[in-house]
Amino acid sequence: MEDISVLSMVLLAGALLATGVVAGIVAGLLGVGGGIVIVPVLYYMFSGLGLDENVLMHVAVGTSLATILATGTSSARAHWKRGSVDMDLLKTWWWAIALGVLGGATLAGNLSGGALTLIFGVVALAVSANMLLRKDGAALAEKLPGSPFKELMGFVIGGISVMMGIGGGTLGVPTLTLFSYPIRKAVGTAAAIGLIIAIPGTLSSIYFGMGAEGRPPFSLGYVNLIGFLLIIPASTYSAPLGAKIAHTIDPSKLKLVFALFLGFTGLRMIYGAIM
Repeated sequence: MEDISVLSMVLLAGALLATGVVAGIVAGLLGVGGGIVIVPVLYYMFSGLGLDENVLMHVAVGTSLATILATGTSSARAHWKRGSVDMDLLKTWWWAIALGVLGGATLAGNLSGGALTLIFGVVALAVSANMLLRKDGAALAEKLPGSPFKELMGFVIGGISVMMGIGGGTLGVPTLTLFSYPIRKAVGTAAAIGLIIAIPGTLSSIYFGMGAEGRPPFSLGYVNLIGFLLIIPASTYSAPLGAKIAHTIDPSKLKLVFALFLGFTGLRMIYGAIM
């Protein structure tokens, strides 16, 4: 998309602002990370604007990871002040997550856009199924397993999350609660995990995207700077609105709607990747 009209730039800016608003509201409503919303919205938005299929998903993932640098820092700090971040766990888990991020980022940098889209679709479908089928309070065990299984879990969370362009909430929260973590501590710890994912993930997206053809204008590697600058304030200001709405609507119905949306999105992305 080397040649772009003024109208296209206006449409791009408007769509990116709308992406941030939707991501913020959903995050406030359901307590999920914005990345799980930002990536598919950016994917379809850039697709509609005619972005090269070879870089389409890479730019969506890279831009999403960059936004987590800002939103994740604010969220992790707030949870840390409230004492809901398990620092003991992070001290033994961070390196496994970081290794997973480096491995996943390297793999993603060498995968085709279609393969990356397929991965997102499959995991989104799995997350949707977990939200629909898992009963509240259901747990697999009373605590996390010991080494090396705990480290392997961190590695997988880091690797999959960075390939999807998401923070720690989407996979970290259900994993921790599956091992009887209190939901508030799981959410707070996952927010900190998001930073471990986003920092090397963003740098890798910039590195692997340098010189790639077909990127949208004003991109640093696979990170679209316009998206980065517009999504962050929009999501930050709209998140409280989502939280306010959450207190007036049955959360179980919201969860159902989001799970169905995520499942539909996952199926669409799988279909688009294999057809």
